[in-house]
Amino acid sequence: MRILAIDYGKKRCGLAVTDPLKLIATHLEALPTIELLIYLKTYCQKEIVEGFVLGKPLTLKNNLNEIAKEIDAFKLQLKEAFPDKYIAEIDERFTSKMAFRSIIDSGVRKKKRQDKSQIDIVSAVIILQNYLELKSNFPK
Repeated sequence: MRILAIDYGKKRCGLAVTDPLKLIATHLEALPTIELLIYLKTYCQKEIVEGFVLGKPLTLKNNLNEIAKEIDAFKLQLKEAFPDKYIAEIDERFTSKMAFRSIIDSGVRKKKRQDKSQIDIVSAVIILQNYLELKSNFPK
């Protein structure tokens, strides 16, 4: 079983997924937000997905930011489409900055760095990796 993370955005979403043992988060892809639910339905027909992790958009003062209402609406759609799967939320503050820094550090050329979908994908990986680390801190 896999866990799938979503870095939800108004225009585009980044996706990441675990390996079947749920040890490693790897990038999946970025796609237009309007296509997200259809993509997830197709993906879950091919792969066994245990649950979803959504980035929770918090400000520095621990308040929800402006996209939170859209994410909550999407979360309801996700629950309706996948009633048998859990949906976890995790603080996504600074993931975009961390993703951009990671892309730079990996030696990606400037032209490729301008492709914002790369940031979305790496952000989803960071969200999922953070979730896996937090989850492993709790007794089974």
